[in-house]
Amino acid sequence: MNIPIFELERVQSLFENTVDYNLTESGFHPYTLNELLTKDEIDGLTNTVLGYGQTNGSIPLRKRISSLYKSTTEENVLVTNGSSEANFIACHTLLERGDEVVMMVPNYMQIWGIAEEMGCTLKSFQLRSEKNWQPDLEELKAKVSSKTKMIALCNPNNPTGYTFTKQEMKEIVDIAKSVNAWIYCDEVYRGAELNGKTIESFIGMYDKVMVNGGLSKAYALPGLRLGWLIGPKDLVADTWAYHDYTSITAGIMSHYIGEIALRPERRQQILDRNRRMLNENLIVVKNWLDEYGDIFEYAEPQSGGMLFIKYNININSTELAEWLRNEKSVFILAGDVYGMDYHFRIGIGERKEYILNGLERIKEALKERFNI
Repeated sequence: MNIPIFELERVQSLFENTVDYNLTESGFHPYTLNELLTKDEIDGLTNTVLGYGQTNGSIPLRKRISSLYKSTTEENVLVTNGSSEANFIACHTLLERGDEVVMMVPNYMQIWGIAEEMGCTLKSFQLRSEKNWQPDLEELKAKVSSKTKMIALCNPNNPTGYTFTKQEMKEIVDIAKSVNAWIYCDEVYRGAELNGKTIESFIGMYDKVMVNGGLSKAYALPGLRLGWLIGPKDLVADTWAYHDYTSITAGIMSHYIGEIALRPERRQQILDRNRRMLNENLIVVKNWLDEYGDIFEYAEPQSGGMLFIKYNININSTELAEWLRNEKSVFILAGDVYGMDYHFRIGIGERKEYILNGLERIKEALKERFNI
């Protein structure tokens, strides 16, 4: 097998359902259908004919999605089975063997693995922890070349919660233009900003931009497995051709529910609920961390459902995660999956009491092993 194991997803799949407290979830506590839909909408769902949907996404759903971006129509949208499929299709549409990819790190590392399997040359540029995870754009400028085909970004960022300023976005566009590279941005956390203001997309800033989105993270609907790609019409037509060779279509029920979730009033209700959870949970998690003084260091996230934490204890991050899982049945995500030891990620989009109970288990473990 040539494709590397996707460590982040593999380790979560192995253990997230085997523990009392899974603190690795990077989205929000999911909705039930009864919470999300009215009685009439549920009746409509139960009367849906379970046939194949339109393979690139139903027209009503693609119209809802396109309304979230500037100067786009349904023809700029391809609906996928989650943003993971969107990433896979985008890479196979934009890249060929030997192409150069410059990727922001830390990051959700799926694109790195796909591009590596495709035979691309990979370079990274850093978000700097000492600058509260601001991107090192001078490093990006130095890393791109005439061979660079794609600059791969994640905004808002997984795992740090950093979001680009408008000036940073403009500078990134200028750098991409200077070498005629595509910008591909994972925007699946757009809508999960703690200040309540949805950030701008890269769409509309440059003619060589493609982004993804989906309902799994900011919308707390991961069970729908509904994602999308947005880009130039001709390019989206090419992605549809690849989609025909992967999953063919998202489920008809996901089309139905997704269109309802993205109706303006319902969408705002969903985002408001999730942002409220984020702000409330961030306060209690910060209070817990701050009790330990300089044992833990962190920069407050601006968006997204997680907190990326540096710890000053002499133990490898994978060893720490395994020990907590085995001894206390609580699961954190080791920084090793991002190539950053002495860090871990926890989710802050779950129910508050659930998070606090998990942190109490960690507190017990730290006292028992490290006497802190």
